[in-house]
Amino acid sequence: MEIKKATFVVSNSDYRKCPDTGLPEYAFIGRSNVGKSSLINMLTGNKGLAKTSVKPGKTQLINHFLINNEWYLVDLPGYGYARTSRTARSQWQRMIENYLLKRPTLTNVFVLIDSRIPPQKIDLEFIHFLGTHGIPMSLVFTKVDKQKQREVAATINGYKNTLLETWEELPEIFITSAVTRYGREKLLVRIDEINRQIKLTPTPTE
Repeated sequence: MEIKKATFVVSNSDYRKCPDTGLPEYAFIGRSNVGKSSLINMLTGNKGLAKTSVKPGKTQLINHFLINNEWYLVDLPGYGYARTSRTARSQWQRMIENYLLKRPTLTNVFVLIDSRIPPQKIDLEFIHFLGTHGIPMSLVFTKVDKQKQREVAATINGYKNTLLETWEELPEIFITSAVTRYGREKLLVRIDEINRQIKLTPTPTE
């Protein structure tokens, strides 16, 4: 897939106010400071599309970006950022959960995980939340340029082994680097494949 156009559309805190076009939506989410904005900018080829910051917790709303006038890339707030009030964290959690559970055009959730850090409880809990509710997902390991290949493999295997304790089948796994653009093509190819499947699926008639 070639991204020819990536346009910011809207930010809001209510899934019911998201664009009502019926286009498929691919949500990106991860623990704060996982490199989400950098990955989104790398995927779209637009360094200024998603706002990056050295301070975690920059994204606080549901952000929709229209890609090639065909699908939406949705930038969701990061989870696990402790330097906010309990009330703010609760509001973020409710906003994210409402979007994930009630948004009919949500097609796939890409869960971003820092490849440098061993399996974390908060990431595993979020993955289990998606799995429990039957929300399609993929795991995206970020920042693989920051360490050796065997260290990346060890982190990924740690997640695999932990999930296989309770899961029969693992989600798709992608390995990425916003710096080297590694993994970009595979991610975009997967999104393109899903979009093609959607177009081929007959629309139920009333």
